[in-house]
Amino acid sequence: MTNSHAARDIDTSRPHSARMYDYYLGGKDHFDVDKLAAETVASAYPGIFVCARENRAFMHRATRVLAREHGIRQWLDIGTGIPTEPNLHQVAQSVVPEARVVYADNDPLVLKYAERLMRSTTEGRTTYIEADVNDPQTLLDAPELAEVLDLGRPVALSLNALMHFVTDAQDPYGIVGRLLDVLPSGSALALSHCTPDFDPATWQKVTDIYNNAGTPVQFRSRADVTRFFEGLELLDPGVSVGHRWRPDAEPTATDAEVSLWTGVGIKP
Repeated sequence: MTNSHAARDIDTSRPHSARMYDYYLGGKDHFDVDKLAAETVASAYPGIFVCARENRAFMHRATRVLAREHGIRQWLDIGTGIPTEPNLHQVAQSVVPEARVVYADNDPLVLKYAERLMRSTTEGRTTYIEADVNDPQTLLDAPELAEVLDLGRPVALSLNALMHFVTDAQDPYGIVGRLLDVLPSGSALALSHCTPDFDPATWQKVTDIYNNAGTPVQFRSRADVTRFFEGLELLDPGVSVGHRWRPDAEPTATDAEVSLWTGVGIKP
């Protein structure tokens, strides 16, 4: 894994969702084409910055809850995105230093910065796999995954702001089901997903912007997001708007600003 390899593969001719998300979070690992597309989204939906921050905060809280209250010591994080501290393994290892995390993403720019994701505690372990959620079997067969995760013990599948980039034609529920099928009892799904429920007209504009930029999206209703958790035992408070899922402080943003359904379920 080298930076030169990643640099050769980075397409700067059109915006990429991971780099746009980096811009929403105030990062610096994006290009002008990503900034322009992200600002176009923000002009239609100014809440996108709040949504991105609340998505990140949900990931932190869900990771801590699974580590502290449910004995999870292993995570498979797909759609990792460009590293933004604290990364998932830093949150998990702050609670359980022995935590093991496998990150996966299909953006070469994420690969370029993957060394940030490899700075594990001595007790734990992390690795990064360049893989696509639309090809779950290749991801599951990756030798790096088997080296870090013991699939005989519970694993938390972390899918944050990812599945709205998988349209119904790509079988999103089948993909999540395939991933969960290989995980044992006691495993978990932590998922966040943007929604048009609170402002359909605005989110139609956002959909059009992404689609016109060459990134197909499908933002889903609460009922459709809840389907991802079929067969799992949802933790309280169920499928909730991101800032209302076990908040650390009284929420101040509106549901429309956040427009993000979140939930955590345990596999029986």
